[in-house]
Amino acid sequence: MNVLVFDIETIPDIDGARRLYDLHGLSDEDVAKAVFHLRRQQANTEFLRHHLHRIVAISALLVNGEHFKLWSLGDEDSSEQDLLQRFYAGLERYSPQLVSWNGSGFDLPVIHYRSLLYPLNAQRYWDRGQHDSEFRHHNYLAPSHQRHTDLMDVLSACQPQAAISLQEIAVLCGFPGQMSMQGSKVWETWLQGDLQAIRHYCETDVLNTYLVYLNWERNRGNLDPSQYQAQCQRVRDELKNSSQPHLIQFENNWIDL
Repeated sequence: MNVLVFDIETIPDIDGARRLYDLHGLSDEDVAKAVFHLRRQQANTEFLRHHLHRIVAISALLVNGEHFKLWSLGDEDSSEQDLLQRFYAGLERYSPQLVSWNGSGFDLPVIHYRSLLYPLNAQRYWDRGQHDSEFRHHNYLAPSHQRHTDLMDVLSACQPQAAISLQEIAVLCGFPGQMSMQGSKVWETWLQGDLQAIRHYCETDVLNTYLVYLNWERNRGNLDPSQYQAQCQRVRDELKNSSQPHLIQFENNWIDL
């Protein structure tokens, strides 16, 4: 079975906000301040509605048998359209089981809205059996199906008051959590021109999600303790051999409980 753990990082859609709120003539930073202020007045939070998030990074971990690949889609020059098409192309190629943390509540709705802005082919993702009969009863869209597993929903029993952050459950389990960045710092980091740091942060979120997923797989009997330890050791070995400082640091910060 192909398992694809994914995460996205976003910034305010400045061009879209200019059109929606007639903010022409303002700098990017001032447009962001204006929409943050408007959102705070509307809902007492600066966290923007899904359609006003522009995707700047999508990171993924693909696991299948002996195959283990962690990467950020495209490169630092890739457009939002390119990132989205690469994401959908991966679903077309591998038909993986998707795993996320709050993917149903945030990542996928953002992907849905942003995809409407481009001529993308997302047939595999939206298939409910029209093109592949196997997807009639096992697809990415039905909440009762497990082709997409949102760990936050599963572990909180879909109760909003029970939902917690990936950071907190990862650290409680001994995993590194967020090491050098937080999601609230993505816009600030983007303004500093450091997309690489955002992509690295997205990759560590994917790693934390996968490790929580392995823990859950052990809990529900799909991995026995020795298999769980073997899978965790595999991740450690991949990180040690990666030659990428942020991944090596992640492994160093990992505590065995």
